[in-house]
Amino acid sequence: MRKRPAKFRKMTNSLVSGLAVFSSLLGLFILGWILYTVLVRGIAAFSWEFFTELPAPPGMEGGGLANAMAGTLVLTLLATVIGVPIGLLGGIYLSEFGQHSKFAEWVRFFNNILMGTPSIIIGVFIYTLLVVPLGHFSAYSGAVALAVMMLPVVARTTEDMLQLVPNALREAALAMGTPRWKTTLNVIFRAAKTGLITGVLLSIARISGETAPLLFTALNSPYWFSNLSEPTANLTVTIFNYAMSPYADWQQMAWGASLLISVGVLSVTLFTRFVLLREKK
Repeated sequence: MRKRPAKFRKMTNSLVSGLAVFSSLLGLFILGWILYTVLVRGIAAFSWEFFTELPAPPGMEGGGLANAMAGTLVLTLLATVIGVPIGLLGGIYLSEFGQHSKFAEWVRFFNNILMGTPSIIIGVFIYTLLVVPLGHFSAYSGAVALAVMMLPVVARTTEDMLQLVPNALREAALAMGTPRWKTTLNVIFRAAKTGLITGVLLSIARISGETAPLLFTALNSPYWFSNLSEPTANLTVTIFNYAMSPYADWQQMAWGASLLISVGVLSVTLFTRFVLLREKK
């Protein structure tokens, strides 16, 4: 085999390394530009009224997005309560019980498909499954749509984290007569708790900025919600409506809501990093 000159290999290596560094810097520049723009435009919308009052009628200045903030928190909490336990159980089955069975392979296959499914398709599916039969939009429907998006992330992360736990721990617990389910919950889960928490937080961060599923399920509302069986205000749909409006005041509030979501997602990400670093020490 003919060897290429060392000079040519070094030039190729330098070129590829340079392109990689340039691409990284370009990505960081664009991300910084986006965050800077959202910060500068969004901070101007922050006020006491923004966090405490309901939206003002169209064409009138003032008001706030307190109901949308509360609605987003409720939807996220409901989705977490629905999606996380099911995702954890699915990941436990794939890692500890199903493993290399045919059924487990099919579950992994469809889980990967669901992970790559566009959110708007999930929204249309839940609309057909829940909204149409019930005859109205609701927080429950929105939470189910978000939970479906959380499922594959939690299940995949749970399986991966549990498989990283050494088999010696399983064998030691089982050799002492501990039932399989207790071994999984008391031994395996404790060993993998950091990764499991990370997966849950990442799934929450993923759904926090979704708009399309909520357009078909929870919709939006300018009022406080009295129960979860009615259309519920949320930040993402509010951003969509306000940004497309002809009113400058609403557009300013859309920037403020965008900054609020960005800060929330960034906080979750930083908290995840903090948990990981703390566990490594």
